[in-house]
Amino acid sequence: MLDIYRVSFIGHREVDDFIFVEEQVFSVVSELIRTKEYVEFYVGRNGEFDTLVASVIKRAKRELGEHNSSLILVVPYLVAEMESYENYYDEVEYPQELHMVHYKSAITKRNEWLVNKSDMLVAYVTHEYGGAAQCLKNAIVRGIEIRRVDRASVE
Repeated sequence: MLDIYRVSFIGHREVDDFIFVEEQVFSVVSELIRTKEYVEFYVGRNGEFDTLVASVIKRAKRELGEHNSSLILVVPYLVAEMESYENYYDEVEYPQELHMVHYKSAITKRNEWLVNKSDMLVAYVTHEYGGAAQCLKNAIVRGIEIRRVDRASVE
């Protein structure tokens, strides 16, 4: 049976130190692709960090091989761009738990779903307020492995 390692990414909408964060994410993603039997990378699409992560994962898969990982977009609600998303990502998932959630709370509920589904959370959190910070706190409480990709975590 295939050992699947699930990794979710959470971060602020805006990335202050783009090149640094990109390098940190690439390092984590590359390590996981090289060391795990199979990795499912769960991402959103709600800001610069999410877009950066998806791009980095696609690059890592091209460089290291596509055989043991998948890039999965987890949407909090259906959007008009679904067809283009299906062409860009390996999979698009719209969790059943989110179907009846009000759209104003859908991203928060999706983030909870990500934490509950994951073995690891990769977090770009530079301040202690907002949805990304709350998601990180939930991951800490749940006790999953966390990799921070902000400057404060490496200095």
